[in-house]
Amino acid sequence: MRRLFLTLAAATTLLLVGLSLLVVASLDSSALVRRSETISPAAVAEARRLLALNDPRQLQPGQSRLVMVPARLIDEGVNHLAARFGGGQAAFSAAARQAEIRVTLPVPLIPVERYLNLRADLSDDGKQLRIDSVRVGSLSLPPQSVLPLIQVLAGIGGYAEEWRLVRSSVGRIAIAASGNRVDIAYVWLPELLSRARALALPSETTQQLEAAQRDLAGLLGFRAQGQALPLPAVLKPMLQGGDDASLARRRAALLVLASYLAGRDLAAVIPEAAAWPRPSRRELTLHGREDTAQHFIISAALSAWAGEPIADAIGLYKELEDARSGSGFSFADLAADRAGTRFGKLLTDDPARIDTVFAAPVRDADLVPILRGLPEYIAEAEFRRRFGNTESAPYRQLVAEVERRISALPLYR
Repeated sequence: MRRLFLTLAAATTLLLVGLSLLVVASLDSSALVRRSETISPAAVAEARRLLALNDPRQLQPGQSRLVMVPARLIDEGVNHLAARFGGGQAAFSAAARQAEIRVTLPVPLIPVERYLNLRADLSDDGKQLRIDSVRVGSLSLPPQSVLPLIQVLAGIGGYAEEWRLVRSSVGRIAIAASGNRVDIAYVWLPELLSRARALALPSETTQQLEAAQRDLAGLLGFRAQGQALPLPAVLKPMLQGGDDASLARRRAALLVLASYLAGRDLAAVIPEAAAWPRPSRRELTLHGREDTAQHFIISAALSAWAGEPIADAIGLYKELEDARSGSGFSFADLAADRAGTRFGKLLTDDPARIDTVFAAPVRDADLVPILRGLPEYIAEAEFRRRFGNTESAPYRQLVAEVERRISALPLYR
């Protein structure tokens, strides 16, 4: 018995030492990918176009579809996911039916700076996508082991059914000969939408959203019809949330306010929301303007739910679209967008600062700076004449003025 115990102990020690050596060998002292977490307005436009063409609400069960995804959109998407969920960076590149995925993740809880670097090389022979090589640090993994390993990890993480549905739905992935896009052929399975909704909005989140909508309906129900309300009169009590001032409750409050100000019904995403109380229609304003309140709250919700880069990119995309076919580019709207983005980030990263400001009466100017003097209603031709593009010195000078005004507010210092 003693010999058996010693044998097992020695085997366990050797296994642990071996695993430790494997872990150490997989870590690097330098990052494979170094880039900022930015999303371009062009990527937002492409994502909107693809969603419109592949709206799951319009697809029939078993319907076959082909979606052509620009390589640049994949590149910015994988980088955002790596930053959002792993604090790292990632990159995707493709050329002549070949592609490369690189990911760098920082390794916490060790005294020296180390990175987990992953690199995968893919190729398309015209019939199927093939994994040619996978490296984790200095270790090479057998390409044929990747998909089974993903399946095992999905099972451990509780996503075995989701992975099965994806494998059943996707029939073919092809890298275009030009390298500028990836074509994905799939069969629509309605279960994918219900699973995605359950992952994005679990029952606890749905309950928080229902409570937030009840709060909004109650707050607006006591106000006189036709009377405009300053946004802080509603935002402050909704974020303070009575006995529940958790991050989940506050994020729910922002999402409910954003859908209300955008004129969107949450029932389009959450079917059970059709039975929730309906807030009365009231005009909510910042600096006397409903559009400023809309820009601020929608950007705050995007930032709190999806991250700052997405909120900034969507805000800029919206202004460029307005310049092209709407009311014109507005630096005042951009200021409200940027302030909202910062507010949403504070809500997740430093809620105590919001609590400090909200402990006193809140004015519009506590949330969004004075907008006086910021150019508005700039049509596309005028925008090009005055600024050229969003990289020009005149444009960046005005954006710097917007950021200066926001940073001058105590909440954002």
